[in-house]
Amino acid sequence: MCGIVGYVGDKQAVGFLLEGLSKLEYRGYDSAGIAVYDGASIRVEKSVGRLASLEEKIEGNMPKGSLGIGHTRWATHGRPSDRNAHPHTDCTGDFVVVHNGIIENYLALKEELIEQGHSFKSETDTEVVAHLLEEVYHGDFEAAVREVLRRVEGSYSLVFMSRQQPDCLICTKKDNPLIIGLGDGENFIASDIPAIIQRTRRTFILNDGEVAVVRKDSIAITNRLGEPVTKKVFEVNWNAEAAEKGGYEHFMLKEINEQPKAVRDTMSQRISKDGNSVLMEELKWTKEYLNSFNKVYIVACGTAYHAGLVGKFYIEKLARIIVEVDVASEFRYRNPIVDENTLLIVVSQSGETSDTLAALKESRRLGAKTLAITNVVGSSIAREADQVLYTWAGPEIAVASTKAYTTQLILFFMLALYMAEIKESQTRERIGQLIGMLKNIPAQISETLSDVEPIKTFARKYGFNEDVFYIGRSLDYDVALEGSLKLKEISYIHAEAYAAGELKHGTLALIVEGVPVIALATQKSVYEKTLSNIKEVKARDAVVIGIAAEGDDELQKYVDHVIKVPETDELLIPLLTVVPLQLLAYYAAITRGCDVDKPRNLAKSVTVE
Repeated sequence: MCGIVGYVGDKQAVGFLLEGLSKLEYRGYDSAGIAVYDGASIRVEKSVGRLASLEEKIEGNMPKGSLGIGHTRWATHGRPSDRNAHPHTDCTGDFVVVHNGIIENYLALKEELIEQGHSFKSETDTEVVAHLLEEVYHGDFEAAVREVLRRVEGSYSLVFMSRQQPDCLICTKKDNPLIIGLGDGENFIASDIPAIIQRTRRTFILNDGEVAVVRKDSIAITNRLGEPVTKKVFEVNWNAEAAEKGGYEHFMLKEINEQPKAVRDTMSQRISKDGNSVLMEELKWTKEYLNSFNKVYIVACGTAYHAGLVGKFYIEKLARIIVEVDVASEFRYRNPIVDENTLLIVVSQSGETSDTLAALKESRRLGAKTLAITNVVGSSIAREADQVLYTWAGPEIAVASTKAYTTQLILFFMLALYMAEIKESQTRERIGQLIGMLKNIPAQISETLSDVEPIKTFARKYGFNEDVFYIGRSLDYDVALEGSLKLKEISYIHAEAYAAGELKHGTLALIVEGVPVIALATQKSVYEKTLSNIKEVKARDAVVIGIAAEGDDELQKYVDHVIKVPETDELLIPLLTVVPLQLLAYYAAITRGCDVDKPRNLAKSVTVE
C-alpha cells in the first residue's frame, strides 16, 4: 500500500505533490519521490527514507513545472533504496509511472523487455510498466497505456506521465483505490482523499477498469472498452483527520476492514493459474531440502506468536512435519536444541521485534536455516534471514495488530500447502480443493464484516465487565488466544483464553454467574466435546456468546447469543472467526472510552528487550 499523487494545472506542481504526499505518508514511508515536467524534460527526484529526506534533498532547487506525479512507497518488490523508490522511468526518460499494488507477471514481462534491449535500474515490479509503455508507444499516449493494461496482470492503481504529451496525466485502477480531485483550472489525482482535501472536496471515485485522461480543464473517463463513462461528483464531507483514516473513526477499524484486500494481496502471486498449486518463487524448496530438517521452530511474540500456533497446526496437519512454537523472549535463554538440521521460522509484522531478531541471530549462529515472515521489506529481520516471505499487508498504524495477523495466517497456510505438495503428503485433489476455498476467503471476510450491529450490541452490554473468558478446542483455542489478547490490550478488560478441555482442571473455579464466556465452536472434529464444555460453563450461570459457522443450528440451543461466520474448511475458518473477535474488542474499547489506536503502555513495534 503506497501513496500516489498527481497534478495538472497552471500552478507549480511541486507544492501540491509534497503537500499531498505528507498527507499520505501513513500509507508508505520507506521512500518517496516526485517527477515534474519542466517544459523540456521530466525531472525525477527520489530518496530512501521518510518524505523529509526528499524535501531536504530538493530544498533550494525545487523542480519547476505544472505537471507532476509523486509517490510514497511501502516496499513489496525490492528493498527500500533510492533506485527502488518511485517514480520509475523507461530507458529514454520520456515515460514515468507511479504504482500502488502488485504486477503479478512482471518477471515474464521483464525478461521479454530485456531481450528487446531494455535496461532496468531497479528491483521493482513497477519499472516494467514504464519500459512496456516505451515499447508499445507509437505516437498515441492513451492507446499505449491501454496496450500496457492489456498485458499486465495483478492489482494496481497507476498514474502515467509522458514528455510526448505534457498536457495530461493518465490514470487507472484495479483493486486499489484512486480518486480525481476537481479544481478550477487544475485537477488532482490521489490514492486517497487526505491528499486532496485541502485543495478540493469535489471528487471522482474511479472504478476498476476505468481509464481517466486528466487535463487542467477537462477529465475524460472511459471503461475498458474505451466507451465514455459519466461519473457523479462525490462531495467529501469528512474533516482532514477522518479522511486520513478513510472516514473510519480509528485506524484499527480501518485496518480491520482492509483485511479482504490485504489477504487478497498476500495470496495474489502465490497461486498457479490453474488454481491447483501454491507458488513460492521466493523459496524454490526441494524435497531433499525439506527432508534435511528434523525439527522446525516457529518463534515470535504477541499476535505473531498466536499466528505461529496456527501455523504449527497447518504444517503438522498438511505437511506432516513436527513443529515447535516458542515465545521469542524465552527462546534463546533456554539453550535451544538447534543445529544445521533445524529450520527456524520467525514471524514479525515490523521485522524489527528485538526478541525475535535476537532469536534469529542466535539460531543462525548455531547453524539453523532461517525463514522470516514479515510485512516490511528491508527490515532487520528480513535482512538477517536466509529467506523471506512478505505478507504485503500494507502499513499497519494501530498498535493492535489485525490485518498483519490474518495475512500471517494466509502465508502459513500457503507455506504448509507448498510443503505438502513437495513432500507429497496430501493428494493433488485435496490441495486443489483447499486452494479453491482459500480463494474465497477475501469475499467471506467481507461478508463477515457486513453486519457488525450484533457485535456492537454485545460490546455495549458486556463492555463494562472486568473479566471475560474465551474457550475453544484445536484451532479454536489458538484463535481464542488472539481474541483475548485483542480485548485486553485495547479495552483493558481482564481476558483469558483457555483450552476448553482444561476447564475441569482449575478454570471452572473462575466461572461465576453473569461472567461472559466467548466460546468458539467451529472445529467439527471436536465439536461434540466443545458443546460439552459449553454446557459446563452454562451450568454455572455464565453468559455465553458462541462463534459458529453458517449452517450450525445446534450451538444456539446451548448459548445466550450466536455470531455466525461463513462456512469453509475447518483449517481455514480461523481467518473468519478472528474477525468478530477483533470487532468485539474494538467496540468494547469504544464502550469504555479507551484510546483504541494507542493503548496505554504499548508500542507498535517492540524494539527493546
